[in-house]
Amino acid sequence: MFNKTHGKKALAALLSMTMILSVAACGKTDGNTNDGAQSEVSYEKLEANDAATESTTAEAVSADEAYVLPDDMYYSELTGEPISKDIQDQRPIAAMVDNEITALPHYGTAQADVVYELMNSTKNDRITRLMCVVKDWNNVEQLGSIRSTRPTNILLASEWNAILCHDGGPYHNDAYFAKDWAKDHLSGVFSRVNNGKKREFTEYILSGDMNSQIEKYNISATYNEFANEGSHFNFVPYGTEINLDEKYDRSYTANKVSLPFKHNGSTLTYNAETGMYEYSEYGEPHEDEDSGEVLAFKNVILQKCTFTQLDENGYLIYNCIGSGENAWYLTNGVAKDITWVKSSETAVTKFYDENGEELQINTGKTYIALIPDDTWDKVIFE
Repeated sequence: MFNKTHGKKALAALLSMTMILSVAACGKTDGNTNDGAQSEVSYEKLEANDAATESTTAEAVSADEAYVLPDDMYYSELTGEPISKDIQDQRPIAAMVDNEITALPHYGTAQADVVYELMNSTKNDRITRLMCVVKDWNNVEQLGSIRSTRPTNILLASEWNAILCHDGGPYHNDAYFAKDWAKDHLSGVFSRVNNGKKREFTEYILSGDMNSQIEKYNISATYNEFANEGSHFNFVPYGTEINLDEKYDRSYTANKVSLPFKHNGSTLTYNAETGMYEYSEYGEPHEDEDSGEVLAFKNVILQKCTFTQLDENGYLIYNCIGSGENAWYLTNGVAKDITWVKSSETAVTKFYDENGEELQINTGKTYIALIPDDTWDKVIFE
C-alpha cells in the first residue's frame, strides 16, 4: 500500500519571474500604484521575504492555541482539513459532470473537495464542463450527471492519482489512456436514472457504483506508484488563515469575479458571513439538488492557459504543462496575482507569488478554472 505523507514545500527560489497583469481589477486594497507589474526578484529579497513569511506564520499560529489533531484523523491532501485516517490511502475520484443547462440540477457537486471548470469545446459558445475531485466518495449518494472527458482532464486527474470517471470522449483521449499512469479510469459503467431527459443526461454515480466497478475492472482503490507525495497545495496550518491584503503589498478587492465563459456565465461571489465564494451560472446560484447546498469555495484559482484545437469538431487540449503563466488566487474577498508551473504530465500544478515562493492558501475547498489566454483580459473583479 502506498502511503502518502503530509506536506512538502517546493524550493522557494524555483522561480524568478516577470508578469504583467492583463485582467481588469477594481478597487486595489492597498493604494500601491505599480499597476500590477512584477519586477525581477533577487535572491537577497527572496531570503528576506522568506524570513518575514515564517515570522507571520508563527504569529498566526501562536495567536490562538494550536489545533490538536485527533489520533484517528489526518490532514486531507485535498483540503488541508482533518478527515478520517480510514481513507488516508484511498484515491480520490475525478468525475466529469455535464454543465449544460439541460443537465441541471447537479447532484453531489457540493461534496467535491476540488472543482475544475474548463472549456469543453470551442463550439456552442465554448461550453464548459466540471470535473469534481472527491476524496470520500463512499459517502456520496448521487453524483452527476456524468459526461465525456477530454485530454486536459486526464492530465489534471493524474495530478491527484484520481480514478477518472466519465462517459466516453473523442479518440484524442486514447493516446493518454494507453499510458500506465492514466489507465485507471471508468467510462460509461455507472447507473442510469430515469429523470425524463435524453439518455446522455441520465448517467450518475450512485452509492455502491464505485466499489463494484473498481473491483470489476481490477482498479486499485488506494494510491499507486504514480501518486504524488504530500499535499497538493501549500496550505496554511489548519486553524489559521492567510489574508492576502496583509501579507502582500499588491492585492485587489475581489468580492465578485465574472469569468469569460459565455455559454453559462460563471460567477463567484464572496459571502462575508461564511467566508466562502459562492458559484453561480445561467444567472442563478448553483444549488445541489440533493442537499440544497450552494456550491461554495474557500479558495478560487484562475489559470491563464493557451490551448490547441485538435479538430473541426471543436475538441481541444489546454497547454497546461509549462511555467511562468499568469494566474489569480482569491480568498476572503481579496485577489492576488500569481504564476503557475506544471513540469510534466503527472506533476502537480504549483503556484508561486512574486517573490518566487510557493503560494500559501487557506484550508478548505478549492475552485480552479483554466481561462483561455484569448479571453484572459475579460476576467472582471468587483
